[in-house]
Amino acid sequence: MHLRHSMFLLAALLLACTVPLHARTPAAPEVVASAEGISEYRLDNGLRVVLFPDNSKPVTTVNVTYLVGSRHEHYGETGMAHLLEHLVFKGTPTHGDIPGEMRKRGIRFNGTTWLDRTNYFASFASNADTLAWLLAMEADRMVNSHISREDLDSEMTVVRNEMESGENNPFRVLLQRLMSTAYLWHNYGNSTIGARADVENVPIERLQAFYRNHYQPDNAVLVIAGDFDPDATLRMVRDSFGRIAAPTRMLQPTYTREPAQDGPRSVTVRRVGKTPYLAIGYHMPAGRHPDSAAMTVLGQVLGHTPTGILHKALVEGGKATAVSNIAFAMDEPGYFMFFAEAPADADLDALEAEMVALVERIDPAALTEEDVAAARQRLLTGAEVAMRDPNAIGIALSEAIAQGDWRLFLLSRDRLEGVTLADVQRVAAAYLKTDNRTSARFVPTDRADRASIPEAPSAESLLEGYVGREALAAGEAFDASPANIDARTQVFTLDNDAELAVLAKSTRGQAVQVRMQLRFGDEASLQDRSTTASLLGGMLMRGSEGIDRAALSRRLVELKSTLSINGSATGASVSATTDRDNLPALLELAARVLRQPTLPDSEFAQLRAQAMTAIRTSMTEPGAIAGNAMGRHFNRWPKGHPYHAGTFEESIAELEAATLDDLHAFHRAFYGAAGASIAIIGDVDADEVHAQVARLFGDWNAPQPFTRIPSPHHDVPATRVLIEVADKPNAVFLSMLQVPVGQDHADYPALVLGNQILGGGALKSRLADRIRQRDGLSYGVGSSFNASALDESGSFSAYAITAPENAARVEAAFREEIERLLEDGIPQTEFQEALDGMLSARRTSRANDGELVGVLASNLYLDRTMADAAKFEDDLRALTPEAVQAALRRHLVPANLSIFIAGDFAGAAQGAGASGD
Repeated sequence: MHLRHSMFLLAALLLACTVPLHARTPAAPEVVASAEGISEYRLDNGLRVVLFPDNSKPVTTVNVTYLVGSRHEHYGETGMAHLLEHLVFKGTPTHGDIPGEMRKRGIRFNGTTWLDRTNYFASFASNADTLAWLLAMEADRMVNSHISREDLDSEMTVVRNEMESGENNPFRVLLQRLMSTAYLWHNYGNSTIGARADVENVPIERLQAFYRNHYQPDNAVLVIAGDFDPDATLRMVRDSFGRIAAPTRMLQPTYTREPAQDGPRSVTVRRVGKTPYLAIGYHMPAGRHPDSAAMTVLGQVLGHTPTGILHKALVEGGKATAVSNIAFAMDEPGYFMFFAEAPADADLDALEAEMVALVERIDPAALTEEDVAAARQRLLTGAEVAMRDPNAIGIALSEAIAQGDWRLFLLSRDRLEGVTLADVQRVAAAYLKTDNRTSARFVPTDRADRASIPEAPSAESLLEGYVGREALAAGEAFDASPANIDARTQVFTLDNDAELAVLAKSTRGQAVQVRMQLRFGDEASLQDRSTTASLLGGMLMRGSEGIDRAALSRRLVELKSTLSINGSATGASVSATTDRDNLPALLELAARVLRQPTLPDSEFAQLRAQAMTAIRTSMTEPGAIAGNAMGRHFNRWPKGHPYHAGTFEESIAELEAATLDDLHAFHRAFYGAAGASIAIIGDVDADEVHAQVARLFGDWNAPQPFTRIPSPHHDVPATRVLIEVADKPNAVFLSMLQVPVGQDHADYPALVLGNQILGGGALKSRLADRIRQRDGLSYGVGSSFNASALDESGSFSAYAITAPENAARVEAAFREEIERLLEDGIPQTEFQEALDGMLSARRTSRANDGELVGVLASNLYLDRTMADAAKFEDDLRALTPEAVQAALRRHLVPANLSIFIAGDFAGAAQGAGASGD
């Protein structure tokens, strides 16, 4: 709706307060398009419905994309699309507690707002009743959400808190300033979170009109992916969304276009911090334009780590600690950016000059067919991996939908395949121009060299007659019950007592998941080696015998696989994804990386600089400061012990003292697969996998044997610590209480469920209901309970982010909700909803191979099977509200809670004083 809409039209919109969902008889959905196993239908009210059925995992995902984002906001309305994302969770006359209803059904859900669209997604263990309820709820809140003054008032501080949280992040602030400087007229220059004044002062009538205008069936696309019956689901869609009448208003297209930039622009942000950043950006065509694919490949060639031109020149040259590239391929002409993280003492003028030279005056010899092919394959591998998971695709399609049609996701993949070196060189020359640049510096010029951004063709013209490719082969309909998982899992023991669990099953795209856990040394041998062990874990993927970091990255692209390795003081973990054909080569590569690292000097210098930069950045962040203070308060281990929690300064000193010789010595002494836990799930032959894993790891033993370091419970006196952090508009609240409870303790199931009720739900828990939903004090609040599987040791912890002036209210509300839970008890309805939601969420987790493979690896070490998980769920079902309350009373003692709060309290007080004057 145009800003100068008539008062008559506004009044008409506001009169339509509640739209009955049974006011009409809908026609049968019309088939619109099909490609690669995905089909689109259209209802007669304009709603587009995209179905992607795949029963290989018993999980269903529903995603509703509304074609409204911050681009569609008018003067005084910034942040309005994002406000609506929050308020539609507040309910309708029919659905009064949407988060609560979601939780009790075990639905994982969220919403996001971006420049071109808003989307709401939900995933759950496949269940026809849950799907029917969810579709009815989404149809209801499409047109009947309250959007009330009361809800806006209560959510206002939550949104402000989210805004303040973003203001704490230097990178995010720099990105916002870059975009607002690059765009003088187009709304892409406005942050989605909005201007604070607009968010705080928006009239409720204006927000309601915006909602009625944009939340309509003809402005939405419903995507349903995963395990469901297409015919039955279409009937559900028809019975829910189909009964909404087609709107009579006409949506006005946005027509503002940013004029060609007529010279370089610059912006400087000055805030408290220790890490410098540089950013340069260039206007580029919309995502539908043919040049978009070549620009994406160009971004990889220039900005990829570790093979990109910028990484090799700036990071390996010691002038920057990290570089990256982001391309906003949008519905309208978007933006192409490069970022550099610099050492604290960097010469930013010199760094920017070299960065600009590398981007705008690319040496033709630096752009090779090989680099373009590798970049292209990395992107294509990402698309292929995404197509293996219909539930992930169900959400990912939102971006293509925002550009005009979900099939653009497939067309973009097709276009990537055709990108050539000449294409990359052409778009670099066309758009990476001095006068098209916005950066942290201003450089005058005598002659304008403007980039003309062409219009993208319409989605309709591009996709006329488009059918896509043959749909990816789906996997089996797998029963993810604990009994079936145990029955299908084979366990092997290698010669060095390493254990291998293999769950062979047919998966979509023949996908395979791999996890491996190595364990190191004992308490004495690991003394003073924590930093060395962590650095070594970070070095493993930076080169091994015969293959450097860049070649390793290219090899993973060739294998269409991912591989990551992380090391800590007491072990190393390996995580990998691939497919059946590439699994043997990936396992060979993983063994080579683990057993034969080269640990290059240049990579060690980079890694150490990056680690120190990260610590220095943390030293000005409230969350990191509060977390460090809490860790040191509960620390009982002497300096040098693997479990010791030190100061930031101690960590930096240890990094400075670390040497490559230390890393080589640690690898020789501690790395080996004896006693390791290895799990593999997917389309594999178990015997073949066993034979290969035995050959690669069965003879690999470390000189230093592994002996677990116990971590029993110990009492720590309660404390309350308030930490002043200057120039940070968002404060962080943390709390912890340690208890003598392990996973074998009789009270463990009750405490797990009790925590779920207290603060374990996303938007639905005691803490969320009070601190976020009712009081509006925090964007993020929750609690957790963790207990050791091997020691009688556990802990409750809680967190919240808030404005510094609201920290005391958050703490008071936190304590009051604990007292209320302990004193008043738990109503049966609340208890049952929490229990049902937790059990459903566990079923969903078991259906996700990426999560299940970690459970199987852990079970090997703990001598458990999925029968133990089933028993735990039976123990949960046997609980009563009284038993949960009694367990909480025994262990969750308010007087024993330690509190840590960090924020700019002095600044908040000054602001309050100025306001009062």
